[in-house]
Amino acid sequence: MGWTLSVPALQSFTLAIVLFFIGRHMAQHFAVLRRYSIPEPVLGGVFCAGLVGLIYGLADVRIEFDLEMRNVLLLYFFSAIGLNSDIRSLRAGGKPLLVLLVLAALFIVLQNLLGMSVARLFGLDARAGLMTGSISLTGGVGTTLAWGPHFVNKLGIAQAVELGMASNMVGLVAACVIGGPMASFLMRRHDVRGSAALPLDVGVAAVQTTVSLDYFGVLRAWLWLNLALMLGSGLNSWLLGTGLQLPEFVGCLLAGIVLRNTVGQWMVSRKEGSLAGEHWSSMRGGLALISDLCLSMFLTMALMGLQLWVLQGVMGFVLAVLALQILLAAGYTLFVVFPLTGRDYEAAVISAGFGGIALGSTATAVANMTAVTRQHGAAHKAFIVVPLVCGFFVDLANAVVIQFFAS
Repeated sequence: MGWTLSVPALQSFTLAIVLFFIGRHMAQHFAVLRRYSIPEPVLGGVFCAGLVGLIYGLADVRIEFDLEMRNVLLLYFFSAIGLNSDIRSLRAGGKPLLVLLVLAALFIVLQNLLGMSVARLFGLDARAGLMTGSISLTGGVGTTLAWGPHFVNKLGIAQAVELGMASNMVGLVAACVIGGPMASFLMRRHDVRGSAALPLDVGVAAVQTTVSLDYFGVLRAWLWLNLALMLGSGLNSWLLGTGLQLPEFVGCLLAGIVLRNTVGQWMVSRKEGSLAGEHWSSMRGGLALISDLCLSMFLTMALMGLQLWVLQGVMGFVLAVLALQILLAAGYTLFVVFPLTGRDYEAAVISAGFGGIALGSTATAVANMTAVTRQHGAAHKAFIVVPLVCGFFVDLANAVVIQFFAS
């Protein structure tokens, strides 16, 4: 009989910081990891998950981390994305946003058809394949846990939750691994390049060794992020009251956009040297720094918390269907998403993000894009289009498609 070691929240968060530095060390010493823009948090988080899984296999000890900070970090990150979102850029991204939404909705259908077909080949209820399709991959952990009881109690699929969680684990790692390589391949194949002169939406460039930060600017950024979190909480409560249940970060993203394009727009329009103008301009560096830190720590904690022993009993089916799902996602991204979103550098970054949409989560989508832009330059339109599509519209489309197939 094994035993469980529970790691408290503060120690878990501290370990996540250590794991990030381990991932950074690995990226600095292995050129192949840099070449394909594998995010440092992925390397550290997967290293920890593998080590924890090995300890479980050899000593029958479960190590469980208290990841309370993880969700707060995600809210801060998406609030920062919203605060960086100029409505004029959003209008400019209207057509790519619509195109990507249609492509994502079509991919959800293909993803579920593939999952159901493989489930039949393994002699399972075809609807069990939905748990290895858009529920766990496009939807993520939240969607998996939301639909799990329905599949178990109403459809009689006993291992539905285990199938979904196992698929999400494999998909999350795959999403982080394939995004950067796909973008690098597309950039070489089509000879497209980014511009290192443009400021990044998240983080700092890989070649940049020093960053100029203003003490009060960082504090102002923190203030506005907290305001976005509070407004986002109110928006989430209002949306829930209307019967529309969306991930919590969606409200924070929308709150950031509202603040940026009302009060923030007024401040930006003030004359240079005015108090309001200085207030907003001085916080940009701090906003980029905080958002990068939050994303890195969130992704590290999400991956270090993977419990690989959940794969026991369903490993054969999950690995078979996920291998096909990964091939489907890669092929669809390279031959459909990239050509239809413009065949340029922005399209390559969107393609890196689509790997996150298709197999992981909104956070992995943005992490993939961040890794690419740190190496090759900013892609402002991608950072508007992808979070809105996969953080808002895709959840709605996914719910409709799942309901149709599950019935």
